[in-house]
Amino acid sequence: MNISSIVVQCKQENYDSVKKLLEESELCDYHFGDKSVGKIIITIEGEGVEEEIKKLTTIQTMPGVIAADMMQSYQEELDEEIRKLEAAGDVPEMLNDDTMDVRDIVYNGDLRKKF
Repeated sequence: MNISSIVVQCKQENYDSVKKLLEESELCDYHFGDKSVGKIIITIEGEGVEEEIKKLTTIQTMPGVIAADMMQSYQEELDEEIRKLEAAGDVPEMLNDDTMDVRDIVYNGDLRKKF
């Protein structure tokens, strides 16, 4: 599950109609707004990034919306990858071995030398 916060911008005179559209859309949850500056804070949820982007794109094209930009995002799949990296340990032993000759280290990052 992914959750992202979005800042929606609109003109002051369109604030009420944009807020109503967002609340009735079932695409997001309304959290806060400031009519005097035409800004609304919402969150969207999705099973993955694709679903979130689809929702964001729909919000961006709503009547009265000037801009809708993702500000913060939480992604469960990213958390899992971070846990895997943390479980893998620190720097490989080979890189901390002062007795190893650097000429014995094979670098495979340059594809031009591979083909």
